[in-house]
Amino acid sequence: MERVPAPLSAEQRLARLFDDGRPRHVGTGWISGVLGIVLGLLALFAVLCLHFPHYLTLPELRSAYPLGWVRLAIDLGLLAAMALAGLSMLLRRRKALGVAGLALAGAALALGAGGVAIPRGQASAIYLGLDWFVLGVLTTAAIFVPLERAFALRRQQGAFRRGWLTDTQYFFASHVLAQVMSVAVLAPAVAVGEALAVPQAQAAVRSLPVVVQFAAAVLVADLAQYGVHRAFHAVPALWRFHKVHHSVEVMDWLAGSRLHLVDVIVTRGLVLLPLVVLGFDTAAVYAYLALVSFHAVFIHANFAPRRGWLERWIAMPRFHHWHHGAEAEARDVNFAVHLPMIDRWFGTYHMPDGRWPQSYGLAGERAPEGWVRQLVWPLRKG
Repeated sequence: MERVPAPLSAEQRLARLFDDGRPRHVGTGWISGVLGIVLGLLALFAVLCLHFPHYLTLPELRSAYPLGWVRLAIDLGLLAAMALAGLSMLLRRRKALGVAGLALAGAALALGAGGVAIPRGQASAIYLGLDWFVLGVLTTAAIFVPLERAFALRRQQGAFRRGWLTDTQYFFASHVLAQVMSVAVLAPAVAVGEALAVPQAQAAVRSLPVVVQFAAAVLVADLAQYGVHRAFHAVPALWRFHKVHHSVEVMDWLAGSRLHLVDVIVTRGLVLLPLVVLGFDTAAVYAYLALVSFHAVFIHANFAPRRGWLERWIAMPRFHHWHHGAEAEARDVNFAVHLPMIDRWFGTYHMPDGRWPQSYGLAGERAPEGWVRQLVWPLRKG
């Protein structure tokens, strides 16, 4: 019987569309083409945010935007997208990258670019954080893509590694569904935290300088994170959801985005709870949230710093890469996110001298591709 070939994945179909087999280094039109697509897509999303601000932007950010600068940034982004796409078409034999970038930029121009008049109207009770996604891509990618290219652990890996499309979907969903996250995480944590609060303890915490509160908040939150994280590994019902995160087979700045919705809601809610109970100042909590947003990306990055003394006190990529390692020695180690000393306290610290894991992922198991498929994967029997 003739063997039927396996269907192509979405990543493989994209590769066939855009890849002509030519090299991808500087001067080949590959980088300019990819940048053209990214800038064109972000500009299009930003224009849609101008058209539908009450439905596509976060209320907390909407009133804070310097609109003149936003409009200028959109127009400059469009000019850059068209220039980069045109350059790619000149340099590359297959024109798909350049055409895609020009098409996205053209759509943004057709919708009014940065000159869109903001419609008046009442705020919607239901909204998406498309603006938060655009800002997230611009800031996070601008930091970590150059960092990984300059100081890569695995230089041959590249940005379009196995699973990049799935992890991009996670990055998109985690930002666009910001309202869902807020309602599911913040509201219960605040309600339960206020019910459990001890006024005398809160007064003592709030009497501390904000800088000291921030340091204490990092310690308290990481202790809570450690306990919840270990539970997700130890309890089979929880592991079904957490193994989605461990299904990442290639580590980079996008890999940390792969977290099941149940994992996110439970972990973030239980980590935030003690901060509310103890009454930390809002400024200290926001500073902690800013730290964890950056640090969670950093520890997954394809980045190989060599600072042994720093690794002992602050979680660096090698520390967390061992948590994701497929080797037997990497099982159930390095649960903390920020402070490795917590793992030393509880006997789960693992940092072999000079070595990194050789592979990542689930032993003997592979997750389905795509955010939606992975969302229902833990719910399947077997």
